[in-house]
Amino acid sequence: MTEKRKKRKGDTRQKSFDRILSSLYIIFILFAVALIIHLFFIQVIDIKKYRVKARNQRAGQNFAVRGDIYDRTGLKLATDKVFYNVFARRADYDDDESSPEVIAKKLAPILKISKEELLKKLNSPNQIIAVKKDIDRNTAKEIAKLHLRAISLDKKNTREYPQGTLASHVLGYYNFDADIANGVEYTQKDKLEHIENIVKFQRTQKGKIIYDFMTDPVATTMNPKGEDVTLTIDAAIQHICEKELEKMVREKEALRGTVLVMNPKNGEILAYAVYPNYDPNNFKTVSAGLIKNWTLTDVFPPGSTFKIITVASAMELGKINEQTKVLDTGKTSIGKWEIKNYDYDVHPYPGHISLEYLFEHSSNIGSINVAKTMTSKEFYEMLKKFGYGSKTGIDLPGESVGLLPHYNNWDQGIHATMSYGYGTSVTAMQMISAVQSLANNGVKVTPHVVKYSPEEEANKVQRVQVVSPETAHSITKLLAAAINNGRSVIKMDKYNVAAKTGTSRKPKENSAGYSPYMYTSTIGYFPASDPQVLVYVMVDSAKVGAIWGNTVAGPVFHEVSTQIARIMNLKPDKNTR
Repeated sequence: MTEKRKKRKGDTRQKSFDRILSSLYIIFILFAVALIIHLFFIQVIDIKKYRVKARNQRAGQNFAVRGDIYDRTGLKLATDKVFYNVFARRADYDDDESSPEVIAKKLAPILKISKEELLKKLNSPNQIIAVKKDIDRNTAKEIAKLHLRAISLDKKNTREYPQGTLASHVLGYYNFDADIANGVEYTQKDKLEHIENIVKFQRTQKGKIIYDFMTDPVATTMNPKGEDVTLTIDAAIQHICEKELEKMVREKEALRGTVLVMNPKNGEILAYAVYPNYDPNNFKTVSAGLIKNWTLTDVFPPGSTFKIITVASAMELGKINEQTKVLDTGKTSIGKWEIKNYDYDVHPYPGHISLEYLFEHSSNIGSINVAKTMTSKEFYEMLKKFGYGSKTGIDLPGESVGLLPHYNNWDQGIHATMSYGYGTSVTAMQMISAVQSLANNGVKVTPHVVKYSPEEEANKVQRVQVVSPETAHSITKLLAAAINNGRSVIKMDKYNVAAKTGTSRKPKENSAGYSPYMYTSTIGYFPASDPQVLVYVMVDSAKVGAIWGNTVAGPVFHEVSTQIARIMNLKPDKNTR
């Protein structure tokens, strides 16, 4: 009985094992069939999809170079320069033509490295060995002719600025490694890197181009290039402004300075000098403070140049006219503060003065009394129309809105000091932009450094009527008469100049009150009969000699304006006989 039971139990196990084996066999068959079907779909039914995928894995293209930047005359200011890095691959060494000894012997004279030094590099344990970086195109061609299997050339490009420091704060810089930029290199990045038709081709695993009937052999040797950008800057005028500015800053031992030159009719910046400047070819060695375009970011009290805006605002509102006389008592008190004219010791009580006298003698008291004809709200709204408290919209990065307190926060003191350029703080670009409208029949135009096509200009350059043409012409006439009547250094022999100088105390950086230093400035346009050029000069913290707008910024204005008139061949509007 026991033997029969054991036999039945063994038969049951055998049958169970056979069933499991049969199931596994069926599963294997089904898996094989499924695999065959899957491969069939890949290789026959869906072959195009995987061909495209394989092609994409092999796809490549030559790296793109950024477009060039030119001045308005076609002088190249920025361009890409192609370099090559030389690498060795240990996996491709052999005992014949690609041994380290043979490679070192052939490459050493081309790379201008000793054979021993090069052999030491090639025997490095690294799989990929950096042999030499940043070789030029001609050297790369010599290496390529050797057909060394273990040597590869890696292309790279770097940004080059052929004119060195010229217009550095306009151009900015571009760092390929970190993909960061400044200046025009930043604001025009999309255009400089925009490529219409990118030519793609296939490469092998080692980077060799796979040529087929669709491959353009010429295109494979060309680097696609972005669009070029032309600036409104005139390199000749830029050079003059930089030279004269540097000369004055050094002579007066000043901290810094700027000269801005604009075509007032269309807002084009003809020159944008900032000193100290820097060489964008070596931007990595320069401090962030030196690279920063402080004429857009930093604010300062504009001083007496602001009197132009005060008088223009009151005139536009109908509070005064060209023949208006205002009382000038020489000095006045507002609260606990005494305010007086800079020439009070010479002219203690001028009495009722003309607007022409106000500009010529830069009367603080006259300006205060002009401002009193306006309410705080009226004055504030006119300043907003001139662009104060807002960005000008210039096509450069980092622009500040300046500091213009709302009229609800004005007291009697702010209203008064605002009239002669102390109640607000402005950027250099805001100042030239505001005066530009008076030189252009009252129409303010967005300042810009990029030369746009008519289509681009329609979108990027705005035109706003700030004051009437009559107001603009009256202010121009008064300013020109004030300069011609006086003995200012900014007077020109052949041209009537509508201009004003300014001097303002420099606030302390980290506390209330003023430092012992001054901002000196001059702003003006000519020929006054038909303004073609607007110039603004500002020098910060001059330390030597007489520190006034007329003695520091004025000589720079005169020299720059004289040379610009010659370069542009401007028609004189003064009778010199």
